[in-house]
Amino acid sequence: PALEIFSGYSAVETPAGDVVGLPEYLEKVWEVVGRAALEQVLGTAEAQARNGAVGVLEEDARLTALFLWTLQSSGNGGGSGNAGGSAGDGDGNGDGGEPGSRSSGAGGGRLPYDVARRFAQPLGIHLDEWKSRIIEIDKGAVRLLSVSERARQLFGASGAAALADEIESSAGRLRSPQLGLFPEDGAADADAAQPRRRQGRQAGGGGGSGQSGDLAARREATTLDRVHAAMLFQDSGRSQALRALLQSEQERGPDFLRLANALSALYPNGSGEKRLLDAMLLAAPR
Repeated sequence: PALEIFSGYSAVETPAGDVVGLPEYLEKVWEVVGRAALEQVLGTAEAQARNGAVGVLEEDARLTALFLWTLQSSGNGGGSGNAGGSAGDGDGNGDGGEPGSRSSGAGGGRLPYDVARRFAQPLGIHLDEWKSRIIEIDKGAVRLLSVSERARQLFGASGAAALADEIESSAGRLRSPQLGLFPEDGAADADAAQPRRRQGRQAGGGGGSGQSGDLAARREATTLDRVHAAMLFQDSGRSQALRALLQSEQERGPDFLRLANALSALYPNGSGEKRLLDAMLLAAPR
């Protein structure tokens, strides 16, 4: 529809009379589409979000929501194919299928790199900074990592069980707002996977200067990290730890449930990750 409008005129100009070329025009179109999608799935504040804005979900949550929304809108997210599945599904290598299709590999949905870049870049989201953290980029395609693929990144080599044991042994109390995510035995993995911190961006907390401050900020769990941690607790059957985590998140604020409900609406029906997420939401205190 946007191309039809553009081609209906001999020229498209700015208010100042400068001619707008097709690439610049399409960049504006993708920005409008991206903000409309975020408003639809995450709320008005997200549609107006800029990097560093206060009161909006972090960049990884926005990228994940836009990715799933684009798959769904293009007709690639409506089937019952694997969208990451439960822990242990797939090996993360994919099947080399066509970009934009559901693959049988872990993580499932793929988009051509150019498509993902076009919706992300106008909103200030840089795909390469999230490589190996929440996406995989290979052969001109972008694939969303499954929750199970993120387990070692989030919990380290000991897995979700170690944190669940800690929560349950402390009578359900969470000792840290970071939930013990990105532990020392997984620090190297987390450091490699975390995006570089851009100057002027407030990435969910402390803005300390110097290397130690950057590392602390980079390791802090985002809302998406905490949703994925809860899904992994659900998958491993650690109900007591899951209830403690959900209680803590409700006390923290509405962002956790807002994102979890949005992702539930975006995951394909019948996918392993939607089943995990919906089961986790049923355990949330009312």
